[in-house]
Amino acid sequence: MKNICVFCGSSPGSDPAYLQMANKLGEEIATRGFGLVYGSSNLGLMGEVAKGALVGGASVIGVIPKVFEGRVQHPDLTELIITDTMHQRKAKMFELSGGFIALPGGFGTFEELLEMLTWSQIGYSSKPCGILNVNGYYDELLKFFDKSVEKRFVKQEHRDAIIVDSNPKKILDQFEKYKPVIIDKWIDR
Repeated sequence: MKNICVFCGSSPGSDPAYLQMANKLGEEIATRGFGLVYGSSNLGLMGEVAKGALVGGASVIGVIPKVFEGRVQHPDLTELIITDTMHQRKAKMFELSGGFIALPGGFGTFEELLEMLTWSQIGYSSKPCGILNVNGYYDELLKFFDKSVEKRFVKQEHRDAIIVDSNPKKILDQFEKYKPVIIDKWIDR
């Protein structure tokens, strides 16, 4: 695994712990010799994860759709990749990354995380997906994932493959030991 992709908010959120944890995750990515791939912003959690990685000496690749070009990108990126669309942006982030971690964020973060989980479920990806659950931010979503297993829309093995922790070191430890789930997605067919 060369690069870790982080999905997160371009806003700081309401809890200072979100920014602190974003910075710690960036630092831990650098400490382990990984590069960071992310949405390229210098704002909010995005800016903090990049700051932590850059201070630690990591390569930081920002991927941004041209609609945002020149508006919010971090000035100190190792590389900036500009795509025509959001779909191309996600495809490029997937191509460049060996695993994906979601920090707190909004609809964009949710959509990116869920797409990567879907790609794992259908066998398109064998890369680890994780949630850095800062101060319980994702507790309700995780409960909903459990409900989707209970209601037989998701297999338990796919739910269990989502790496969840509140500590950047522990989540990356699990990434380094990750073994993909290779089973049929369909239930009751």
